[in-house]
Amino acid sequence: MTEALPYRKHPTALVESEHIGRGTRIWAFVHVLPGAVIGEDCNIGDHCYIESGAVVGNRVTIKNGVAVWEGVHLGDDVFLGPNVALTNDLLPRSRKPDWVCHPTYIERGATIGANATIVCRVRIGEYALVGAGSVVTKDIPAHALCFGNPAAVRGWVCRCAARLTFEGEETTCRECGDQYRQTPGGIIRIV
Repeated sequence: MTEALPYRKHPTALVESEHIGRGTRIWAFVHVLPGAVIGEDCNIGDHCYIESGAVVGNRVTIKNGVAVWEGVHLGDDVFLGPNVALTNDLLPRSRKPDWVCHPTYIERGATIGANATIVCRVRIGEYALVGAGSVVTKDIPAHALCFGNPAAVRGWVCRCAARLTFEGEETTCRECGDQYRQTPGGIIRIV
C-alpha cells in the first residue's frame, strides 16, 4: 500500500522534490525537479517547470506554461499569469560552464500578468502589479502598478489590487478601506 501524499498531483506530473507543502495542487505535465521548494496550498498549472533551487512560498498561483528557474524566489500569495517568462542568467550561452545564476525576488502578494518577462537580478515589491506583456528590467517598489517595455511605474495599487488615487500624501482604497501614505521611496500601508 502506498502512502498518501500531503499534496495532490495529476498522474502525468513528474514530481521529484520532497519539499512540497500540504494542500498544494500540481496539474498535468508539470515537472518539479529535486531540490525545488514549494509551499502549502499552491496551485501549479499545466505545463509548468520548477527547477532545483527555485523557492515557491505558500498560497502561490502559477498559471500554465511558466518555468521557475534556480535562483527565483516567490513570496507567499504571489500570482504568476500564463506564460510569464522568468530568467536567471544575464549572459546566456549554450554550454557555458561558468555561467552565473542571478537571483530574482518576487515578494509577497505581487501579481505578474500573462506573458510578462522578468529579467533576473530584480526585486518586485510586495503587492506590486506588473501588467501583461511587460518587460521588467529593474526593481519595482511595493504596491507599484507598472507596465510597458521596459516596465515603468504608472501608479499605485492596494493589497486588494484596486488602483489608488492620491490627492495629497494619504489616501483610502475605495474598494477595501485600507489607508496608504506616499513616501520618497513609494507608498506604505498605514496600520
